[in-house]
Amino acid sequence: MRSRPLRPQFDHQEDAMIEAKRWNIVITIDEHDGRTRATARLRTRDGERVGVGLARCNPADHEVPEIGDELAVARALTDLGDQLLGAAAADIGENTHEGDVHV
Repeated sequence: MRSRPLRPQFDHQEDAMIEAKRWNIVITIDEHDGRTRATARLRTRDGERVGVGLARCNPADHEVPEIGDELAVARALTDLGDQLLGAAAADIGENTHEGDVHV
């Protein structure tokens, strides 16, 4: 049996036009006085969003900079993701006239 590649099924010729989009997130990390700060910056045609994440080393712990970087970046990406979810919910509410939408 010969396998066939999966292809999306379309009802109309116009639906076959799929636009590929690429979003790049630029992450910046800086450290100052035992604190790590990360920003996750996303630019789209609609504007820019910036997520921020912070981390600090517990004075009783050994200093391992990579852990602070990982925590700060994860928090910045989470902040950015929360902003995107909020924007999507607001857009859905505006387009469906349903008011507060939870996604």
